[in-house]
Amino acid sequence: MLRPGLLSVAVCLGGLGIPSVLGAQQAQVVVVQTAIGQEEVDRLIEVLRIDDVVGVMRLEGLDYGTQMQQELFPGNGNASWSEIVALIYDPATMRKRFAAALQAELTPHPGALDATIRYFDTPVGQRILSLEVEARRSLLDPAVEDAAKARVEDMTAESDPRLDLLAEFARINDLTEANVSGALNANLAFFQGLAEVGALAEDMTEEQMLNDVWSQEAEIRAETEGWLYPYLALAYGPLSEAEMQGYLAFSASAEGQTLNVALFAAFDAVFTAISRDLGRAAARQMLGQDI
Repeated sequence: MLRPGLLSVAVCLGGLGIPSVLGAQQAQVVVVQTAIGQEEVDRLIEVLRIDDVVGVMRLEGLDYGTQMQQELFPGNGNASWSEIVALIYDPATMRKRFAAALQAELTPHPGALDATIRYFDTPVGQRILSLEVEARRSLLDPAVEDAAKARVEDMTAESDPRLDLLAEFARINDLTEANVSGALNANLAFFQGLAEVGALAEDMTEEQMLNDVWSQEAEIRAETEGWLYPYLALAYGPLSEAEMQGYLAFSASAEGQTLNVALFAAFDAVFTAISRDLGRAAARQMLGQDI
């Protein structure tokens, strides 16, 4: 269930924040909903090991901040940049944003919350989550990533049937498209953060930002696909055939699909906010302002 992208990695216009005209024209239906309580959300977050995921995301973010410094203002970064990146990737803030978005997404679907806890609050479910977290953490090491990519190449050459299961898992959970869309949203937020502080041309329009972001789609897609299967092979390699089939069955269920959409929306909320904050901070650094 984990998403691979650092900055939240066919994209529709709605995914880039352009309102849906059709949706605006549809008749409004008032639905009374009982909000999922904070205690229930906290329980779900605990079961899904989200704090562990956030910890890995923070490590990824700190590494990304170093890369950003080298690319955008080489030789001009200092301890203050590292400090501000660390603040932006504050685990408590990330968790709070995630929890709020997840609560909003799942309020209309309490059954999905219950089913998720029933599936993952088991020895097999917890093992799967542990494997996902450890795989993502391990891929921070370039040597491990290279080895994982080589393993996928071997699986392809050998027509390993497990690769078909991984492809089915990626398809069921819409992993490529959802990650590409999330990365584009995050990149747009980064542009918006730069613009807010004045690091972009004053006459640059929102449409131009969208065009620049969209021009990155092919590259982002290639990076996502290049990361995705090594991650899946590393994470799910230890699972038995029965365990993998069980995970596929849950993912394909109505509750699993609802959970997947909710998780991506929640992570998008986190990554978009982070990306906008990074844009603001980077702009100040490039303009020589105090961060």
